[in-house]
Amino acid sequence: MNLLKRPPLVVAVVLALVASASTWVYIERILKPHQVADALAHDRPRGNLSDLYPRWLGARELLQHRRNPYSAEITREIQQGYYGRPLDPARPGDPKDEQAFAYPAYVTLLLAPVTGLPFEAVQTGFRWLLVAVAAVSVWLWLRVLHWKFSFGGRMVLVVLMLGWLPMVQGIKLQQLSLLVAGLLAACGACLAGGWLFCAGGLLALATIKPQLVWPLVLWLLVWTAADWRSRRRLLLGFGIVMFLLLAGAEFLLPGWLPMFVEAIGHYHRYTQNQSVLVVLFGPIFGRIAEAASVLACALGVWRVRAEPAASTAFGRAFGLVLALTVVIVPMFAPYNQVLLAPAILALVWSECTPGAILPAVRLAHIAVGLLLVWPWIATIVLAAASPWLTAELRQRLWPMPFYSNFMTPVLIFGLALLHTWESPCEPMPGNLREGVAQE
Repeated sequence: MNLLKRPPLVVAVVLALVASASTWVYIERILKPHQVADALAHDRPRGNLSDLYPRWLGARELLQHRRNPYSAEITREIQQGYYGRPLDPARPGDPKDEQAFAYPAYVTLLLAPVTGLPFEAVQTGFRWLLVAVAAVSVWLWLRVLHWKFSFGGRMVLVVLMLGWLPMVQGIKLQQLSLLVAGLLAACGACLAGGWLFCAGGLLALATIKPQLVWPLVLWLLVWTAADWRSRRRLLLGFGIVMFLLLAGAEFLLPGWLPMFVEAIGHYHRYTQNQSVLVVLFGPIFGRIAEAASVLACALGVWRVRAEPAASTAFGRAFGLVLALTVVIVPMFAPYNQVLLAPAILALVWSECTPGAILPAVRLAHIAVGLLLVWPWIATIVLAAASPWLTAELRQRLWPMPFYSNFMTPVLIFGLALLHTWESPCEPMPGNLREGVAQE
């Protein structure tokens, strides 16, 4: 294909490259220098700062030396690598996040192949693995939604995904949330392709971060029960892999489950994490909003429980449940917003679908669009101005790309919920079916 003969595609590729590159430049030239300067000013320690490190070290010590990864001794060793030294409660500038091993013990089974390698090599390999997962997930989410997008269009989406602020933050931190998102995308694609047993196994593997998966597990159990005879292979695959993970963890560390529950409780106490809704509306109204969101989502997906996985309605319900997860999970870190990808793609699809849209809904679409592109607008401006920014200006301007961090998932969830109530048999947009899907 000669790109010069397709000016709109060339422009889209160039704009996507500029936007994505600006995010990486912002991270390296604005955010990271600010964090280093802030750490020096407050005597805050900085080590490898890899979110993979606590899981890797805990897995290594359990598998090679039979040490309890939930113990206080392992926590101090994790802090030595993650922060550069153990945290000291007497130092007011020290971080509150103890970086203790707060994952299910069976995460060690997934990390077992790399526990014998130096962490520097593991860190580099995992970073590139997350880049690959991010790129492939675009294809997988489009498969879940049954959107037959053109190859050129998919490449634009891949470039944007690799420069999306939540994705870039997750890659820089080596966050397992990105791996979980990739497993869920693969699970959805397997469901769409009729490979239910494989989908169930992938869903079980994604439970290494159970707080990000339990809403989807509940929804898929309801969906399976709606047509048990033809969908029971999903539960079979999930049950077998889940049993193997739990049994393997119990063999390695007998009685690990109470330790994990205690570690999770301790984690929430020292991080004091709250959901997006609680941060926005306060502890009382935020909890009410959480309950209302769960109820509204349950009613929305209940009406499509009989839809096959090969339908667009099922794909939208899949994205809706993940959007719900982002707004109710007691964590508001931007990297968790990678789970919004299918809901965002579904909203873009709805914009491409012929048909009347209520003015209020159109305004909501525009608002979401502005919130989504705002981080790129901010990073482009900051990246371009970075050679001339003083330390004082960096201190004042670095939060700009994160201004939309809390409102974006709430509005996306609201619109995804609204569109779930639309006709479950919505056809493929004609312009995409006839033109965009063709090269």
